[in-house]
Amino acid sequence: MSAYPKSYNPFDDDAEDERAPPIPWKDARDILDGSGAPADRQRYLQQEVMRRAEAATASTNRSLSLMYESEKIGVASSEELVRQRGVLERTEKMVDKMDQDLKTSQKHINSIKSVFGGFVNYFKSKPAETPLEQNGTLGPQPNSRLKEAISTSKEQEAQYQASHPNLRKLNDSDCISGGASSAVSTETYPKNPHLRAYHQKIDNNLDELSTGLGRLKDIALGMQTEIEEQDDIIGRLTTKVDKLDVNIKSTEKKVRQL
Repeated sequence: MSAYPKSYNPFDDDAEDERAPPIPWKDARDILDGSGAPADRQRYLQQEVMRRAEAATASTNRSLSLMYESEKIGVASSEELVRQRGVLERTEKMVDKMDQDLKTSQKHINSIKSVFGGFVNYFKSKPAETPLEQNGTLGPQPNSRLKEAISTSKEQEAQYQASHPNLRKLNDSDCISGGASSAVSTETYPKNPHLRAYHQKIDNNLDELSTGLGRLKDIALGMQTEIEEQDDIIGRLTTKVDKLDVNIKSTEKKVRQL
Protein backbone atom coordinates (compact mmCIF):
# COMPACT_ATOMS: atom_id res chain seq x y z
CA MET A 1 0.00 0.00 0.00
CA SER A 2 1.49 3.30 -1.07
CA ALA A 3 1.81 6.07 1.50
CA TYR A 4 0.17 9.41 0.82
CA PRO A 5 1.81 12.73 1.64
CA LYS A 6 0.52 14.60 4.64
CA SER A 7 -0.95 17.24 2.34
CA TYR A 8 -3.15 14.64 0.55
CA ASN A 9 -6.90 15.18 1.01
CA PRO A 10 -8.73 11.77 1.22
CA PHE A 11 -12.12 13.36 0.61
CA ASP A 12 -11.12 14.31 -2.94
CA ASP A 13 -11.43 10.66 -4.07
CA ASP A 14 -15.07 11.36 -4.91
CA ALA A 15 -14.15 13.98 -7.50
CA GLU A 16 -15.65 13.42 -10.93
CA ASP A 17 -12.26 13.30 -12.65
CA GLU A 18 -10.63 10.27 -11.03
CA ARG A 19 -7.52 10.69 -13.20
CA ALA A 20 -6.78 14.12 -11.79
CA PRO A 21 -3.90 14.27 -9.29
CA PRO A 22 -4.84 14.52 -5.60
CA ILE A 23 -5.60 18.04 -4.47
CA PRO A 24 -3.39 19.09 -1.57
CA TRP A 25 -5.23 19.68 1.66
CA LYS A 26 -5.27 23.28 2.69
CA ASP A 27 -6.55 24.97 5.75
CA ALA A 28 -6.39 28.41 7.29
CA ARG A 29 -2.85 27.80 8.56
CA ASP A 30 -1.57 27.68 4.96
CA ILE A 31 -2.56 31.28 4.42
CA LEU A 32 0.21 33.75 5.03
CA ASP A 33 -0.07 36.05 7.98
CA GLY A 34 -0.58 39.70 7.30
CA SER A 35 -2.95 42.56 7.69
CA GLY A 36 -5.60 40.85 5.55
CA ALA A 37 -5.05 37.36 6.95
CA PRO A 38 -8.36 37.07 8.92
CA ALA A 39 -10.41 38.15 5.92
CA ASP A 40 -8.48 35.80 3.66
CA ARG A 41 -9.04 32.92 6.04
CA GLN A 42 -12.76 33.62 6.21
CA ARG A 43 -13.04 33.93 2.44
CA TYR A 44 -11.09 30.70 1.98
CA LEU A 45 -13.32 28.83 4.44
CA GLN A 46 -16.44 30.11 2.69
CA GLN A 47 -15.12 28.96 -0.68
CA GLU A 48 -14.16 25.59 0.77
CA VAL A 49 -17.63 25.07 2.26
CA MET A 50 -19.24 25.94 -1.08
CA ARG A 51 -16.91 23.61 -2.96
CA ARG A 52 -17.71 20.74 -0.61
CA ALA A 53 -21.44 21.40 -0.87
CA GLU A 54 -21.23 21.45 -4.66
CA ALA A 55 -19.28 18.15 -4.67
CA ALA A 56 -21.82 16.54 -2.33
CA THR A 57 -24.69 17.68 -4.57
CA ALA A 58 -22.99 16.25 -7.65
CA SER A 59 -22.42 12.97 -5.80
CA THR A 60 -26.10 12.63 -4.85
CA ASN A 61 -27.05 13.48 -8.46
CA ARG A 62 -24.90 10.61 -9.72
CA SER A 63 -26.33 8.25 -7.10
CA LEU A 64 -29.84 9.23 -8.13
CA SER A 65 -29.00 8.59 -11.76
CA LEU A 66 -27.66 5.12 -10.95
CA MET A 67 -30.78 4.36 -8.93
CA TYR A 68 -32.99 5.33 -11.89
CA GLU A 69 -30.98 3.11 -14.24
CA SER A 70 -31.15 0.19 -11.81
CA GLU A 71 -34.90 0.55 -11.52
CA LYS A 72 -35.31 0.59 -15.31
CA ILE A 73 -33.23 -2.58 -15.55
CA GLY A 74 -35.35 -4.16 -12.82
CA VAL A 75 -38.58 -3.34 -14.65
CA ALA A 76 -37.19 -4.72 -17.94
CA SER A 77 -36.10 -7.93 -16.20
CA SER A 78 -39.52 -8.25 -14.58
CA GLU A 79 -41.28 -7.87 -17.93
CA GLU A 80 -39.02 -10.57 -19.39
CA LEU A 81 -40.01 -12.85 -16.52
CA VAL A 82 -43.68 -12.21 -17.31
CA ARG A 83 -43.05 -13.08 -20.98
CA GLN A 84 -41.31 -16.27 -19.90
CA ARG A 85 -44.32 -17.15 -17.73
CA GLY A 86 -46.53 -16.86 -20.82
CA VAL A 87 -44.26 -19.28 -22.71
CA LEU A 88 -44.42 -21.80 -19.87
CA GLU A 89 -48.20 -21.54 -19.60
CA ARG A 90 -48.66 -22.03 -23.36
CA THR A 91 -46.31 -25.01 -23.29
CA GLU A 92 -48.28 -26.57 -20.45
CA LYS A 93 -51.52 -26.13 -22.39
CA MET A 94 -49.96 -27.76 -25.45
CA VAL A 95 -48.87 -30.76 -23.37
CA ASP A 96 -52.37 -31.04 -21.93
CA LYS A 97 -53.80 -30.94 -25.46
CA MET A 98 -51.39 -33.65 -26.61
CA ASP A 99 -52.36 -35.83 -23.66
CA GLN A 100 -56.03 -35.31 -24.49
CA ASP A 101 -55.48 -36.26 -28.16
CA LEU A 102 -53.51 -39.31 -27.10
CA LYS A 103 -56.39 -40.55 -24.96
CA THR A 104 -58.73 -40.16 -27.92
CA SER A 105 -56.31 -42.14 -30.11
CA GLN A 106 -56.20 -44.92 -27.53
CA LYS A 107 -60.00 -45.14 -27.62
CA HIS A 108 -59.92 -45.42 -31.39
CA ILE A 109 -57.35 -48.21 -31.17
CA ASN A 110 -59.53 -50.07 -28.70
CA SER A 111 -62.55 -49.66 -31.01
CA ILE A 112 -60.63 -51.22 -33.88
CA LYS A 113 -60.03 -54.34 -31.79
CA SER A 114 -63.74 -54.80 -31.15
CA VAL A 115 -66.56 -54.21 -33.63
CA PHE A 116 -69.01 -53.80 -30.81
CA GLY A 117 -66.64 -51.40 -29.10
CA GLY A 118 -66.46 -49.44 -32.31
CA PHE A 119 -70.23 -48.87 -32.33
CA VAL A 120 -70.20 -47.89 -28.67
CA ASN A 121 -67.35 -45.41 -29.14
CA TYR A 122 -69.02 -44.01 -32.25
CA PHE A 123 -72.14 -42.97 -30.35
CA LYS A 124 -70.19 -41.68 -27.37
CA SER A 125 -69.79 -37.95 -27.17
CA LYS A 126 -66.31 -36.68 -27.78
CA PRO A 127 -64.52 -35.09 -24.83
CA ALA A 128 -64.55 -31.35 -24.78
CA GLU A 129 -61.34 -29.91 -26.10
CA THR A 130 -59.57 -27.13 -24.28
CA PRO A 131 -58.51 -24.44 -26.76
CA LEU A 132 -54.90 -23.34 -26.56
CA GLU A 133 -55.75 -19.69 -27.09
CA GLN A 134 -58.98 -17.77 -26.90
CA ASN A 135 -59.58 -14.42 -28.51
CA GLY A 136 -59.93 -11.58 -26.09
CA THR A 137 -58.12 -13.31 -23.23
CA LEU A 138 -55.53 -11.47 -21.21
CA GLY A 139 -51.86 -12.20 -21.55
CA PRO A 140 -49.77 -13.87 -18.86
CA GLN A 141 -50.39 -12.33 -15.49
CA PRO A 142 -47.51 -12.11 -12.97
CA ASN A 143 -48.04 -12.45 -9.25
CA SER A 144 -49.76 -9.51 -7.57
CA ARG A 145 -46.60 -8.31 -5.82
CA LEU A 146 -44.58 -8.08 -9.03
CA LYS A 147 -47.50 -6.60 -10.96
CA GLU A 148 -47.88 -3.81 -8.40
CA ALA A 149 -44.12 -3.15 -8.32
CA ILE A 150 -43.94 -2.83 -12.12
CA SER A 151 -46.95 -0.52 -12.16
CA THR A 152 -45.52 1.70 -9.42
CA SER A 153 -42.14 1.99 -11.14
CA LYS A 154 -43.68 2.81 -14.53
CA GLU A 155 -45.60 5.65 -12.91
CA GLN A 156 -42.23 7.27 -12.20
CA GLU A 157 -41.20 7.28 -15.87
CA ALA A 158 -42.36 10.85 -16.44
CA GLN A 159 -40.48 11.90 -13.32
CA TYR A 160 -37.34 10.25 -14.67
CA GLN A 161 -37.50 12.44 -17.77
CA ALA A 162 -38.01 15.54 -15.62
CA SER A 163 -35.34 14.98 -12.98
CA HIS A 164 -32.82 12.48 -14.37
CA PRO A 165 -29.48 14.35 -14.45
CA ASN A 166 -28.18 12.45 -17.48
CA LEU A 167 -31.38 12.82 -19.48
CA ARG A 168 -31.65 16.53 -18.84
CA LYS A 169 -27.93 17.15 -19.41
CA LEU A 170 -27.97 19.71 -16.63
CA ASN A 171 -24.97 21.21 -14.97
CA ASP A 172 -24.85 21.26 -11.21
CA SER A 173 -25.26 25.03 -11.30
CA ASP A 174 -28.55 24.62 -13.19
CA CYS A 175 -29.95 22.50 -10.39
CA ILE A 176 -29.59 25.31 -7.86
CA SER A 177 -30.03 28.42 -9.95
CA GLY A 178 -32.40 30.83 -8.31
CA GLY A 179 -32.46 28.79 -5.13
CA ALA A 180 -34.49 25.71 -4.38
CA SER A 181 -37.82 25.69 -2.61
CA SER A 182 -38.54 23.12 0.08
CA ALA A 183 -41.33 22.36 2.49
CA VAL A 184 -38.77 22.05 5.30
CA SER A 185 -38.39 25.11 7.48
CA THR A 186 -35.58 27.33 6.24
CA GLU A 187 -34.37 27.64 9.83
CA THR A 188 -32.71 24.24 9.49
CA TYR A 189 -30.61 25.43 6.53
CA PRO A 190 -27.74 27.94 6.30
CA LYS A 191 -28.61 31.57 5.74
CA ASN A 192 -26.43 31.82 2.64
CA PRO A 193 -28.94 31.37 -0.26
CA HIS A 194 -26.53 29.42 -2.49
CA LEU A 195 -25.43 27.12 0.32
CA ARG A 196 -29.04 26.68 1.39
CA ALA A 197 -29.95 25.69 -2.16
CA TYR A 198 -27.21 23.06 -2.17
CA HIS A 199 -28.41 21.62 1.14
CA GLN A 200 -32.01 21.52 -0.02
CA LYS A 201 -31.00 19.80 -3.26
CA ILE A 202 -29.03 17.19 -1.33
CA ASP A 203 -31.98 16.54 1.00
CA ASN A 204 -34.37 16.20 -1.95
CA ASN A 205 -32.01 13.76 -3.70
CA LEU A 206 -31.65 11.68 -0.54
CA ASP A 207 -35.44 11.55 -0.13
CA GLU A 208 -35.85 10.38 -3.73
CA LEU A 209 -33.06 7.83 -3.26
CA SER A 210 -34.83 6.43 -0.21
CA THR A 211 -38.13 6.14 -2.09
CA GLY A 212 -36.45 4.66 -5.17
CA LEU A 213 -34.61 2.05 -3.12
CA GLY A 214 -37.95 1.05 -1.64
CA ARG A 215 -39.32 0.53 -5.17
CA LEU A 216 -36.24 -1.50 -6.09
CA LYS A 217 -36.83 -3.70 -3.04
CA ASP A 218 -40.45 -4.30 -4.08
CA ILE A 219 -39.31 -5.26 -7.60
CA ALA A 220 -36.73 -7.70 -6.20
CA LEU A 221 -39.26 -9.35 -3.88
CA GLY A 222 -41.81 -9.56 -6.69
CA MET A 223 -39.27 -11.18 -9.00
CA GLN A 224 -38.38 -13.70 -6.30
CA THR A 225 -42.04 -14.68 -5.89
CA GLU A 226 -42.48 -14.90 -9.67
CA ILE A 227 -39.45 -17.18 -10.03
CA GLU A 228 -40.78 -19.46 -7.29
CA GLU A 229 -44.16 -19.71 -9.02
CA GLN A 230 -42.51 -20.43 -12.37
CA ASP A 231 -40.46 -23.17 -10.70
CA ASP A 232 -43.78 -24.78 -9.71
CA ILE A 233 -45.00 -24.55 -13.31
CA ILE A 234 -41.77 -26.15 -14.56
CA GLY A 235 -42.20 -28.94 -11.99
CA ARG A 236 -45.76 -29.65 -13.17
CA LEU A 237 -44.66 -29.49 -16.79
CA THR A 238 -41.85 -31.97 -16.20
CA THR A 239 -44.24 -34.44 -14.56
CA LYS A 240 -46.76 -34.11 -17.41
CA VAL A 241 -44.10 -34.57 -20.09
CA ASP A 242 -42.80 -37.73 -18.40
CA LYS A 243 -46.34 -39.10 -18.18
CA LEU A 244 -47.00 -38.19 -21.81
CA ASP A 245 -43.85 -39.99 -22.89
CA VAL A 246 -45.00 -43.19 -21.13
CA ASN A 247 -48.44 -42.97 -22.76
CA ILE A 248 -46.94 -42.43 -26.23
CA LYS A 249 -44.79 -45.55 -25.87
CA SER A 250 -47.82 -47.54 -24.66
CA THR A 251 -49.94 -46.36 -27.60
CA GLU A 252 -47.16 -47.16 -30.06
CA LYS A 253 -46.96 -50.69 -28.63
CA LYS A 254 -50.72 -51.17 -29.05
CA VAL A 255 -50.54 -49.97 -32.67
CA ARG A 256 -47.84 -52.55 -33.45
CA GLN A 257 -50.05 -55.28 -32.02
CA LEU A 258 -52.91 -54.55 -34.44
